[in-house]
Amino acid sequence: MTKTFRTLDDVDVKGKRVLLRVDLNVPMDAGKVTDTTRLERVMPTITELSSKGAKVILLAHFGRPKGRDDKNSLKPVAAALADVIKKPVGFADDCIGEPAAKAIAAMNDGDILCLENTRFHPEEEKNDPAFVAKLAELGDIWVNDAFSAAHRAHATTEGLGHKLPAYAGRTMQAELVALNKALEAPVKPVIAIVGGAKVSTKIDLLENLVTKVQALVIGGGMANTFLHAQGVKVGKSLCEKDLAPTALRILDKAEAANCAIILPVDATVAYHFEANAPSFAYGLDAIPPDSMILDVGPRSIERIHAAIDDAATLVWNGPVGAFELTPFDKGTVEAAKHAAKRTKAGKLVSVAGGGDTVAALNHAGVADDFTYISTAGGAFLEWMEGKPLPGVEVLQVK
Repeated sequence: MTKTFRTLDDVDVKGKRVLLRVDLNVPMDAGKVTDTTRLERVMPTITELSSKGAKVILLAHFGRPKGRDDKNSLKPVAAALADVIKKPVGFADDCIGEPAAKAIAAMNDGDILCLENTRFHPEEEKNDPAFVAKLAELGDIWVNDAFSAAHRAHATTEGLGHKLPAYAGRTMQAELVALNKALEAPVKPVIAIVGGAKVSTKIDLLENLVTKVQALVIGGGMANTFLHAQGVKVGKSLCEKDLAPTALRILDKAEAANCAIILPVDATVAYHFEANAPSFAYGLDAIPPDSMILDVGPRSIERIHAAIDDAATLVWNGPVGAFELTPFDKGTVEAAKHAAKRTKAGKLVSVAGGGDTVAALNHAGVADDFTYISTAGGAFLEWMEGKPLPGVEVLQVK
């Protein structure tokens, strides 16, 4: 990702048919969009292209349809997008063939058109060359602004980059710049906070991070697996006991890479997994056998704060406790607020991503205070795992 990639600064779009891949996979209820975050994210690129006189042709998927399915039509999303960007958004009821060609032919410079769900065609996910060729006929250039789908080598996320001049949209550009600052060319020392329920979903992530960061805080249910591997009795806590050898391997790899692993030194426990269940702080040597660890304890929070204080760059993925239940949100909320305070003071570059992480930072009320928050779940994780992302690779200047 440290290689250069082409952006909208490198192209004159006036009068051009711009195939713009965006993420319109928004939550819907009863035909209405319930969260416009992703629509707001794509607004800068759409409005810039429109104001520069491009014919803006939106390509996007929605849901996981098996063929054409009205429940997964982008038509109501296009209407919601028009409300967000305060400009008319036309709609064509297919993304290839006559309906698309006819609608594009009727466009004036600056117009915006949304094509129907690309996944109505199974060839989209297969990156079928004939399908890519049909799409490419509709445009002069391709702009990818959907980092969230960049880990997929689909026709509209990667294939078009081989058929048309390819550029990063402004949201994609902002994401790549932020991620470059976080792990590719960061100001050191770098700390990562990784939480969540299970080690099994984040083995590749942990193994990559220990080679990239100076300290790694492990929290959430996954920390219990590491504690168990070290002989700590974790009671009835969520714990993948069969992954103890994996946890020990990661600890050995971290030691070899000179990466400090910061595990909980105490815990907040309860006897029931429910909000406001009576909770108690215990040292790790005294976890009651019939209790569950649901958050880090007060001394662990102090250790996380100290690690953040020592860092110049923070990468965060996953809560450090059961943040969706009070009072087991305390560790996550206090760490988030501490990181936000350091960021606002200009002492920390903070980059976070992943669904639970975004929800946790919103819950803590600090999402706007981080340097950058990625809404791209799978793509953000694969980037953190050190894997090449097809939708990014195709944008790079060879």
